[in-house]
Amino acid sequence: MSTPEQSPEHGPEQHPEHSPQQHPEGTAAGADQRPAGLTAADLATQYAATSGVRRSDDGQIDVLSSIGGVQGLAESIAPGLVFTLVFTFARDLMVSLVAALAVAAVFTVIRLVSRKPVTQALAGLVGVAFCAFVALRTGNAEDFFLPGFFINGAYIVAMAASVLFRWPFAGLLFGFIRNEGIEWRKDPLRVRAYSLATWIIVAVLALRLVVQVPLYLVENVAALGSTRVAMGLPLYALGLWLAWVVSRPASATPAAADASGQGPTADPAGPGRS
Repeated sequence: MSTPEQSPEHGPEQHPEHSPQQHPEGTAAGADQRPAGLTAADLATQYAATSGVRRSDDGQIDVLSSIGGVQGLAESIAPGLVFTLVFTFARDLMVSLVAALAVAAVFTVIRLVSRKPVTQALAGLVGVAFCAFVALRTGNAEDFFLPGFFINGAYIVAMAASVLFRWPFAGLLFGFIRNEGIEWRKDPLRVRAYSLATWIIVAVLALRLVVQVPLYLVENVAALGSTRVAMGLPLYALGLWLAWVVSRPASATPAAADASGQGPTADPAGPGRS
């Protein structure tokens, strides 16, 4: 983790005959002790701070808060669900796309009016707009769900790579709110536990593709939309909880929970939304 900037008085002792302006070794030495730019620990800290994962007072993962609460869940599910329902009954692509965009826009306005952070709703609106653009360009309703396949695939590749490079995704996600920082990387058992937890999340993402890609290929929009809703954020939340459980330290107790490690609302661009 990043360290506070050292002041000159904490650096090497200066000789009286040299003023700080003439020979500022103290400041220079203090600065040289810190690596230039962001370290891996700094990046891991920043990621953990923005991941949105939270702990409850009893030390367990707060799954609902970690996925953005009830409002975040609704923002994730509603646009795709509305698109599927409208297209199933109206069979009109343009009307269905407008309905999905309208729902996403309403959630953004609600957050603006209630003075809540709009990042999640705004990202959802941009995502729905891009999906609508793809479907409109191809003229195929099933292509509304196509970008999600590529997003899932990208997360699968990235998470698998994180395990291979011994920086498992779950360790970055859970390590800091468990007060482990990145010290868990020094313990082979903890690395193995977080690697297993990461593979659980990968399995959730892969399961989506296994189930949904065949439905896309046969152009079954109703079934594809339904499975996208069911296997979206709700399934991701289940995978997140399982990953938390299997990676729990053997000596962990609820009393060890640190509420200050809680992060902000979950990032909607994360794997749960795809």
